[in-house]
Amino acid sequence: MDWFSLGKRRSKFGKFLDRHELTQQEVVEKSGVSRGTISRLCQVEHENGPTMQNARKVIKALRDLTGKNVDYDDFWSM
Repeated sequence: MDWFSLGKRRSKFGKFLDRHELTQQEVVEKSGVSRGTISRLCQVEHENGPTMQNARKVIKALRDLTGKNVDYDDFWSM
């Protein structure tokens, strides 16, 4: 079991955070998106994406935190 996921079913976004050992709080602080939104995006039953405004903030934060060239389509489908 992955320590960060705590046995919960994770979305692609949640799994990305786990693989890169990022906490939800780090993404909240870097992106300015609410804790509730980030938490919801990590859950498999909520794989529908964030608003485009929040998506831009989250993607920019992930790029800054990981140095990876991630995009909306890596986590959510339109």
